[in-house]
Amino acid sequence: MFESESAILTELLRDRELVSEAQLAELQSEHERTGKPLSQIIVDFGFMTEEQLLQALALHLNMDFMQLEDIEIPPAVLRLMPSSAARMYGAVPISATASSITVAVLDPYNSFLAEELTFVLGKDVHLTLAPPKQIESIIAKYYSEESGSLKDVLQDMESQLAKSELDKTAESDGAQGAAALESLANQAPIVRFVNLILFQAIQDRASDIHFEPFEDEFKIRYRVDGALYEMAPPPKHLALPVISRIKVMSALNIAERRLPQDGRIQLPVAGRQVDLRVSTLPTQFGESVVLRVLDRTVVNLELESLGMPADLMEKLTEVIHIPNGIFIVTGPTGSGKTTTLYSCLKRINTIDLKLLTAEDPVEYDIEGIMQVPVNEAIGMTFGRALRAFLRQDPDIIMVGEMRDLETAQISIQASLTGHLVFTTLHTNDASGAVTRMIDMGVEPFLISSTLEAVLAQRLVRTVCKRCRVAYEPTDAVVAELGLTRADVTDRPFYYGKGCVECNETGYKGRKGLFELLIVSEPVRELINIRAPAGVIRAKALELGMRTLREDGIRSILDGVTTVEEVLKYT
Repeated sequence: MFESESAILTELLRDRELVSEAQLAELQSEHERTGKPLSQIIVDFGFMTEEQLLQALALHLNMDFMQLEDIEIPPAVLRLMPSSAARMYGAVPISATASSITVAVLDPYNSFLAEELTFVLGKDVHLTLAPPKQIESIIAKYYSEESGSLKDVLQDMESQLAKSELDKTAESDGAQGAAALESLANQAPIVRFVNLILFQAIQDRASDIHFEPFEDEFKIRYRVDGALYEMAPPPKHLALPVISRIKVMSALNIAERRLPQDGRIQLPVAGRQVDLRVSTLPTQFGESVVLRVLDRTVVNLELESLGMPADLMEKLTEVIHIPNGIFIVTGPTGSGKTTTLYSCLKRINTIDLKLLTAEDPVEYDIEGIMQVPVNEAIGMTFGRALRAFLRQDPDIIMVGEMRDLETAQISIQASLTGHLVFTTLHTNDASGAVTRMIDMGVEPFLISSTLEAVLAQRLVRTVCKRCRVAYEPTDAVVAELGLTRADVTDRPFYYGKGCVECNETGYKGRKGLFELLIVSEPVRELINIRAPAGVIRAKALELGMRTLREDGIRSILDGVTTVEEVLKYT
């Protein structure tokens, strides 16, 4: 669930004096510690049963409460709700008249839900409460088959939206054109189609959704585990209403098609909140739109979940507990740097420390940390945020990215005045971070006196456990990894054959490969004499650093990933 759940339940418990202030504080502290929904904690702690809580909530929100086991829902009513909408909104229709429909929902806390469902169903919607398990079982029973499949929804759009009408809308300008576009974007078939695309992408654990208009076609692609997959493309003339619908959802200027725009959509999916970051880009054949999916329930921000070897994890934990200095995470875009930094921050986020972050943009909200979004357009740069931070009495500062000399200098100044600074850099390996800072114009003696450690990382896809097959690698493959037969002994290598579980790709999920460079005294001496990255790397290896390639080989021998993935990323 999301923020408003906690606020509504806190208000309910206070208004009805169902718990004391001390008990309420205990409930909230457990909610913050575990991240579990407050409703679940209230039931787990035995303050109320689930039914009592739902009945009190129904009274508080001025809704009805019903047991769905006692009700026979007519098949005609069930057919009023498209399968995609039932699963996406966690909703089940109970009864209907010619103009209205009563719907039981998993997420009564979302104030926009009734409005969204009114759009989708074309009737006035009355929300009601019911036990979540009963709603889920009805969805599983009646809506498991994709009756609102893309094919059906596309046919629906084709039959209801005339191409001539779309062309006319596309050509109209000014306020009248914007109004026509908005009305088109809010038509039920378009709403259903866009919702289904977003729902499917989130179900398939996509990290990005791409809408791409070309001269003769309109492509929709998902990025799952770092690779792009294309969906069945809708007809080209539906590009404008579909993209306009996304712009309406993210509160962007629907009439502006010549400049890039950025926005955000908060989407309820089966009773939880998913954030989508929206970016539009004007192209030759219309606007290209990319949505970055930020699903808090998928991302685990515990350090243990990063999949580091135990010895490296131990060293990293020591580094993030030092009182001052700079800790850098490096790697290309999409290598999980931000997730690693968030996990480090979460580990050291205690009541006796003040933590501040400057991010572009803020990806995940973490309780107890002051997070500041960077906005270059209005002059709110990393440098400006950092300077302001130093007047806010922080203990630990995270800078989303060390982009330039100014950011690097202020980060160094902060670490010299007793702060611990976390940041990221785009370099190929850990030793490259030092030369990158020198290239920016930072004096070597300042780097050597403040830099404590650099963690380089990559994300590789993991073999699908359901369809993985063992094989014996050839001598050529072993040699390509820089190994000998003796290193491999009789350990099998694995690949994924492809199955339904992994969409026939052979891969499911990703894991990190890591290389941790601890800046010890011998390394500091090399930094001071401006030694090249290769020399620093050689010294670090001599002192026991494991490279990304070595960590990748460990993952291959453990049967976690494939040779192809490790060779591609290291």
